[in-house]
Amino acid sequence: MAGQGTPATALLTKRKIAHRTHPYDVSPEAPNYGALVAAALGVPAEQVFKSLVTEVDGALTVAVVPVTGELDLKALAAARGGKRAAMADRTVAERATGYVRGGISPLGQRKRLPTVVDASALDHPTVYVSAGRRGLQVQLAPADLVALTDAVTAPIAAR
Repeated sequence: MAGQGTPATALLTKRKIAHRTHPYDVSPEAPNYGALVAAALGVPAEQVFKSLVTEVDGALTVAVVPVTGELDLKALAAARGGKRAAMADRTVAERATGYVRGGISPLGQRKRLPTVVDASALDHPTVYVSAGRRGLQVQLAPADLVALTDAVTAPIAAR
């Protein structure tokens, strides 16, 4: 599997965006998965972000938040100008993105979904997000992540 590209890494390469991939070996069923990924990569957990597929007023939306925290659904709804947000069904999320749970990337999705990136991403020179496959993260500048996903930034992580 190493060396095989994903739609996320293909997009980064095509757009000539500086990035590095980082493989890791953590079971997606492990408790504290995100913290274990950060530890496996040897980076602060605040720099590792998870991509959660949600529904805001019925429209699929990707929320990108630090693995160390939870998603604040009310803040996400507000950031999208909506009233209500909820987690999307796993099957719906996988079908819309083209990725499997534990490997959903905000980049290179089958159907480009509206995206909100937690504002804390901008506090770091680089962030890590799923590269589109379990066991593979991609490191890139947060500004590139925001630009490639056409995201808005807002404080959407529960503090």
